[in-house]
Amino acid sequence: MNTALAGVLALGLVGATGGEAQAGKAGMEKCAGIAKAGMNDCGTSKHSCAGKASVSGDPEEWVFVPTGTCNKIVGGKLKTAS
Repeated sequence: MNTALAGVLALGLVGATGGEAQAGKAGMEKCAGIAKAGMNDCGTSKHSCAGKASVSGDPEEWVFVPTGTCNKIVGGKLKTAS
């Protein structure tokens, strides 16, 4: 199970390496509540930069994951555009 989750998170992080990922990327969705500390994809109300999550599993921190994946991850919550 941990290996599967790590793979999903890695896919989300790979998608967030380019500038286009910050604006969104086809086939990806924002999934909140699953980011590891220091592994988030973008800012929140707590900070303005990717990689600044201070704790793992913060419900406000998010990462990109393949569309349809977030709801399959324990603790994952689909983050909609605000």
